[in-house]
Amino acid sequence: MGTAFVLPLVGVAFAIAAPRILARVDWQEREPVVALWVWQCAVAAVLLCFALSLLVTVAALWAPLRERLFRIAPPGVQDSYDLTVGGAWRGVFAAVLVTAAIHVVLHLVREAHLARISRRRRYRELRQAAPPLPYEADHGWRARRAERLLVMESPRPQAWSLPLPRKPLQLVVSTGAMRRLSREQLDAVLAHERAHARARHHLLLQSAGALATAFPQASLFTAYADHSARLVELAADDAAAYRHGHLATALALLDLNETRLGASRPVPAAWSPGTPPPPPVEEVAARVDRLLTGAPRLRPLQRLNLTAVGLLMILVPVVVTLAPGLHTLLTMGWRG
Repeated sequence: MGTAFVLPLVGVAFAIAAPRILARVDWQEREPVVALWVWQCAVAAVLLCFALSLLVTVAALWAPLRERLFRIAPPGVQDSYDLTVGGAWRGVFAAVLVTAAIHVVLHLVREAHLARISRRRRYRELRQAAPPLPYEADHGWRARRAERLLVMESPRPQAWSLPLPRKPLQLVVSTGAMRRLSREQLDAVLAHERAHARARHHLLLQSAGALATAFPQASLFTAYADHSARLVELAADDAAAYRHGHLATALALLDLNETRLGASRPVPAAWSPGTPPPPPVEEVAARVDRLLTGAPRLRPLQRLNLTAVGLLMILVPVVVTLAPGLHTLLTMGWRG
């Protein structure tokens, strides 16, 4: 049972060290996609530590699972895990881990349910404001494979997207944005929104928010939620800038938020059906500055190294779990 108790300690170490280390690095804004990967790997490593600990603990308590796990293992491998050690504490430990797992799952389900309700409400509002054209109603099988661009009547420049399962991506642009933005700027805005939908950023933010609400005292989960909200915007900015240029993307951000950026106090956004809340003014200004004067990207080898670091974090819980069995196999091989 030593492995079952060591794994949570490794997970706690990751949860404490990862946000402190990642808060000090200065390359995240230069490589938001790689930064998102590293953050996700750190979170996955922590969750995997507790999941594997639960698996080992349940295997110690439930003989059928233990037999299935060690069915093809050589003799002596099962004994290396000391599954009979722990006594009554095994049941208490398993109950704590199961409770934590159920707690996480319930928050994930709740977050997904609330997001689904919100998306459906916004979709109904869009349908009421812009009902489907006769061609869309007659050729729905074709519309599902594409995206739908909606132009909403609003003097305030706005643009956003609404990804929906089994429905075309809803790209919404206000008439104020159509008048203010140039063709290249409008293409950059649409590329930004397509990048969000293509990378499933809404699902990433939902899972991050669920973990942060499930364990608000865990600095890793709260930092993951905060950084993810910013990094997904930077990643979408980079996708738009790659296709349409940094200048066009930065000018589009400025034009979409010009009224709010120039105001001495926050200006409420004009209501339109399904409109999401606007980003903070300070965040918009920092994104524009990054596009125009930001540091260059990391070299390919540096990006590869950071990607490998994230993968190694995920492998640590696996190695810790397999270590007793591997040690026994190696000992048996040496003796043989």
